[in-house]
Amino acid sequence: MNETLQRSYEYCRQVARSRARNFYYSFVLLPKPQRQAICAIYAFMRRCDDLSDDAPRDGCPRKAALERWREELDCALEGRFSGHIGWPAFHDTVQRFRIPREYFRDMIEGVMSDLQPRRIQTFDELYRYCYQVASVVGLTVIHIFGFKSPDALPLAEKCGVAFQLTNILRDVREDAARGRVYLPAEDLERFHVDVADLREGKRTDEFVALMEFEAARARAYYDESRPLIDMVDEHCRSSLWALIEIYSRLLARIEQTNYDVLSQRVELPAREKLWIIAKAALGARG
Repeated sequence: MNETLQRSYEYCRQVARSRARNFYYSFVLLPKPQRQAICAIYAFMRRCDDLSDDAPRDGCPRKAALERWREELDCALEGRFSGHIGWPAFHDTVQRFRIPREYFRDMIEGVMSDLQPRRIQTFDELYRYCYQVASVVGLTVIHIFGFKSPDALPLAEKCGVAFQLTNILRDVREDAARGRVYLPAEDLERFHVDVADLREGKRTDEFVALMEFEAARARAYYDESRPLIDMVDEHCRSSLWALIEIYSRLLARIEQTNYDVLSQRVELPAREKLWIIAKAALGARG
């Protein structure tokens, strides 16, 4: 590995270590090649998110910044790098693990869809959004972990949907304050929940019923995707188990608070994440 590539991977590792939170805990269980690759992909995703969230700088609106990043992506996939330090590691990872390129374009498309206030109307629309911002991440990850059966692909897609639904349930009020309502309008209407109540933090019986419904939907996707763990290469199974366990426990914690997500940000304590990692490292899954 040349010096430029080494520096690029080290940069990606630092980004993942400082920003990844739930993801990084599971990275430590991976063999070094896979760990480096996951960090490179995470650094790419983190940059996408940062460009979408940052205030415009140097007269460059967020949409223009993301469009420029997409152009840089196309160049990087061909081995032509801009000045960003993460591109060499990203290119090396995509080539080495034969990751389909369309996943990364879908990621950017999903992030760009969040630039304007939005109201999701149907679950089909929400599923498409979850696919773009989360399922493609799961599909990328299993290419790095390694798999033999094509049956792993739809399970990785469902796993990503489960993760994103969990994030959406945790961040309901924060998203609504930004003009983003991901809970489908058809569900809000069904359970008689007003968007204004989400922004104002009004936790009504109707809201709790809505959250129970959405949490059950997320839980079903976790259950459906569980067989994926035994489909990836054996040396990566503990990492995937830990990642799924961390996110599914976050959903459980949301449920345990009786969906009190409008007055607080529900988190999984670091000590519990570390316990999960220790359990996975010892092979004590389940």
